[in-house]
Amino acid sequence: MPKQKTHKGLAKRVKITGRGKVKRRKSFVGHLLSGRSSKKLRRLHKTAVLGSADAKRTLKALGK
Repeated sequence: MPKQKTHKGLAKRVKITGRGKVKRRKSFVGHLLSGRSSKKLRRLHKTAVLGSADAKRTLKALGK
């Protein structure tokens, strides 16, 4: 049986922490930011951690 391939598109978008959690970038930070408040933009620039169900699926796609 062949090995599971890493999903390269996903690998470029997420990072795995030392404890095995999956970090991702938040959405809605690409453009059209002038209408948003500074408070919202500060929150959006932080990284987010995936929930357990999504993390499980993500790790499987990464071959971990």
